[in-house]
Amino acid sequence: MSNGYVESLADALPDRQRVQEEKARLESLGVKYIFSCWIDMLGIPKTKPVPISDFELLCMGKGPQFAVHSISFVPELGPADSDQIPLPDLDSLVICPWDKTIAWVFSDLWWEDKPYNLCPRHALKRAISEAGQHDYAMFAGVEPEFIAMKWDSNGLPVKAFDNDPVDGVRPRRQAFGYDVEYSLDSMGFLGELIDILEEMGWNLHDVVAEGAYSQFELDFHYTDVLNMADRMVFLRVLLKEVAKKHGMFITYMPKPTIGDWRSGAHMNTSMQTLSAPGVNIYEGENGNWSDQVFHALGGILKHGGAITAIACSTVNSYNGLVPKVGGFEGGTYTWAPTHMAYGQNNRSAMLRLPQSRFAIENRAADMCMNPYLGFAMMLSASVEGLVNRLNPGPSLDEDLYVMADAEKAERALTPLPRNLLEATETLAQSELARQVLGPTLLNSYLSYKVDEWERYHQSVTDWEVKEYLRLY
Repeated sequence: MSNGYVESLADALPDRQRVQEEKARLESLGVKYIFSCWIDMLGIPKTKPVPISDFELLCMGKGPQFAVHSISFVPELGPADSDQIPLPDLDSLVICPWDKTIAWVFSDLWWEDKPYNLCPRHALKRAISEAGQHDYAMFAGVEPEFIAMKWDSNGLPVKAFDNDPVDGVRPRRQAFGYDVEYSLDSMGFLGELIDILEEMGWNLHDVVAEGAYSQFELDFHYTDVLNMADRMVFLRVLLKEVAKKHGMFITYMPKPTIGDWRSGAHMNTSMQTLSAPGVNIYEGENGNWSDQVFHALGGILKHGGAITAIACSTVNSYNGLVPKVGGFEGGTYTWAPTHMAYGQNNRSAMLRLPQSRFAIENRAADMCMNPYLGFAMMLSASVEGLVNRLNPGPSLDEDLYVMADAEKAERALTPLPRNLLEATETLAQSELARQVLGPTLLNSYLSYKVDEWERYHQSVTDWEVKEYLRLY
């Protein structure tokens, strides 16, 4: 995967011979259509399908152009301004496993021969380049969680894998998590996913029946941070396409109901140096953590609120970042992070040092995030901590769910943002975010999220009606 960030479209053009070779390879495999996909501010891919005959023109920046500013929440340009040009990154080229007549390639957006300042993929590539100036390169893995659903006979959304009645006796303790029977029932869908991800070479480790009914997690191997951001976007589309074949649909909404376990997307990151590739600098001697990991933790915690505003990007995200829930279908405690702290395998803290791998796990993230912006923030915060040798303080290895508020205050523990408003207010004050996203992208992101909060805050919910209509 090419991580190089260049500032001229001419310098970004791929080698013509490689383009011709790729076209010949795709034609030999029966590919007829190309999806050259750019990423919008919310992390959603956009494209104009083109025939394989236009592949060379596409790769030379002479394919379809887009008025990105007309559809993508970025109104800094108007109808009289130039369009944006998507330039494919051939290192990201993949044949779509659900339809092998289609090839997918991720593209970077250019505007008037310069990187478009509202292209999230450019923002991550710029952060990678700046990290490289300090000899650092980030590698990442994601733990994507999602819920498979279907439409019932009344046209209402219901869990795709749930044979317990809606009314009547339901288990007080959650039966779905790790359950063999439900795993077997799901294997038509999950088996197809396993086969696809193995064919794609993602090195899938396992699939998990998670805590909520019809909720699943996929665990696959790590790769460089740009490739992992691409994989997350591709996976979100792949899951939906496979689900359609089985009469289902997928939701990445973190908390569809109060009783559901939260769907997260834990971000696992580690660091190598460009001068010693292949060596994880977070792994110390004799199976211990190195000093460097604690400096990186210091950087991430310093910017924890701003990172969370990107990694937990919706109103609904914050319904899941709580210690316990009444009526929870799995006991009481959520196993979700609540405070900006780190611990040795402590799942109640934002950052965990897992017992099974030398990586920092950020648990305050979900599948609605723009992964390019989320990883760019994690990368830049980690590098700041490493370069400045920041101190994260002592490890917090106690259960935050039962710790008294007075003790939390005594230890000066900072809670995660309680809602999208708090998160966006923190993001607006973040100099790191202004540096990583750039002022135009940051301001557009904030404008959209403030509007999202205000529309939510002005709505009247069923809870309010039940709570107040007859009480007062």
